[in-house]
Amino acid sequence: MTARPPLQPGATLGIVGGGQLGRMIALAAAPYGLKVHIFAPDADSPAFDVSSERTVAAYDDVAALARFAASVDVVTYEFENIPAEAAEALAAKAPLHPNAAALATTQDRLTEKRFINDLGIETAPFRAVDTPEDLTRALAEIGRPAVLKTRRFGYDGKGQRMIRAEGDADAAAILADFNGAPCILEGFVPFEAEVSVVAARGADGAFAAYDPCANEHRDHILAVTRVPAPGIAPQTEAAAIGIARRIAEALDYVGVLAVEMFLVPQADGPARVVVNEIAPRVHNSGHWTIEGATASQFDQHVRAVCGWPLGDPSRIGGMAVAMHNLIGDDVEAWATILARPGAHLHLYGKGEARPGRKMGHVTELLPKT
Repeated sequence: MTARPPLQPGATLGIVGGGQLGRMIALAAAPYGLKVHIFAPDADSPAFDVSSERTVAAYDDVAALARFAASVDVVTYEFENIPAEAAEALAAKAPLHPNAAALATTQDRLTEKRFINDLGIETAPFRAVDTPEDLTRALAEIGRPAVLKTRRFGYDGKGQRMIRAEGDADAAAILADFNGAPCILEGFVPFEAEVSVVAARGADGAFAAYDPCANEHRDHILAVTRVPAPGIAPQTEAAAIGIARRIAEALDYVGVLAVEMFLVPQADGPARVVVNEIAPRVHNSGHWTIEGATASQFDQHVRAVCGWPLGDPSRIGGMAVAMHNLIGDDVEAWATILARPGAHLHLYGKGEARPGRKMGHVTELLPKT
């Protein structure tokens, strides 16, 4: 990586994506005197409410992306499904963090898993699936239950299907639901907990990880994050953080990333770590850090992409923290949450509370563990 001078206060941070993550990155940038320019296709994007400049254009509008990048001092993004051509247009005009290679590696599940395995890190067994014959062969090799996923663009349970019993629908019928999208079949992992490590890597190679957190999902959407992860052994925690660091270094990563992992119980010792996926961005499971850590994940991301020293990831006072997502109509309880002592409410400024839509979150600091 070519070293660049750190940005100065007053510089402009460009963020691709106008959702809640872009919004919270912009809020974290403001105390440093940074200006923020958001690029998003939707005129009602919630991040626009807290930005000094906006560009409303499609993510595949290469000319608009180039103009946007030329107007800022550094570019980052809030989600990973940016076309490769878009990343190239951005990187041609301004520093792009995380880099385009990290984006390309992590936005395709097959490429990502091969990358992880090449580092000697365990994942679920997997096979590429493009045809019914591929799926039949993959099921014979991996077994059932297994999960069939699109290689790209799936999130919060979208673009995936569990294949359970031998009597499940035939391969052609299953693949028909995916409309010809390239897929990957992943074997089932008998895990005892799902955890994530949210970590930052600076332009100088500095690394800082938050404590691993335990995640509970409902209907494939993150519902609750707890930190520290209950019952995690020190050896397992160290292994999980070490894996996140190896991944960040191999990607020459700058910014915050999250590595989602399964903890698999072992009869003769602590649980082993199996990587599920990498999120090349700030992450829902790191929202607890806004109130719960000395430097939040959003603060860390701004620091990293601007070339500044990383902050302290330690939990404030060593307290335990719980973060609950407000999904769909959950947001209607906002007034009750505000009245609850110790509750920290974050609303994302979205207009319609649709089922499955993340409308906000609430964080609570708990007694020391």
